[in-house]
Amino acid sequence: MAVKVLGISGSPHRRGNTETLLDAFLHGAEEAGGEVRKVVLRDLAYSSCRGCNACHKNGRCVVKDDLTGLFEEILAADVLAIASPIYSMGITADLKGLIDRAQYLWAQKFVLKSLYFSDEHIRLHKGVFLSTAGQAWDHVFDSAYPMVTAFFNGAGFEYYDNVIANNMDEYGGIRGHPTALAEAEQKGGEVVEEINSLQTTGQSVHR
Repeated sequence: MAVKVLGISGSPHRRGNTETLLDAFLHGAEEAGGEVRKVVLRDLAYSSCRGCNACHKNGRCVVKDDLTGLFEEILAADVLAIASPIYSMGITADLKGLIDRAQYLWAQKFVLKSLYFSDEHIRLHKGVFLSTAGQAWDHVFDSAYPMVTAFFNGAGFEYYDNVIANNMDEYGGIRGHPTALAEAEQKGGEVVEEINSLQTTGQSVHR
């Protein structure tokens, strides 16, 4: 069975730097035999978490919209690649809205104790974060990592790696970056090969 790779673009700018980086990752994953699908959050109709805590009682989100089906896809994926540019030193509102709506999974895990991901499950499910930023600062991505970590943990994915590219202003966009697209494509292939190896032999080929 092919490794299922779900890419989620949290950029409101279609076909911009971050979505292009995600496309390169997904191309590498597909070339390695992965079954690839991309979702663009901007194209979905959804609202943010209401903070009502209803999910703490029954483990379900009271909001029914396009994210309801997307969470089913997330939980069925072997590889989850989430992508966001850095806006005002953090991830976009589009992606933050998705992450906040995952509160119902947190409630299932830690309040109701009805959801559990075994170590083996987490080992076979990998999360990758992709991001771009205009500034050249090394720390420009730092505030994004805790939110991404929380999301991957809550959904049962090992935080496998990042594919990040800063200094977009100087490079004139992602296509002017000397290595980012090639690195993203390589990482897409690598993570599919890793899961294939773990599924068939139980052995890691890249870690």
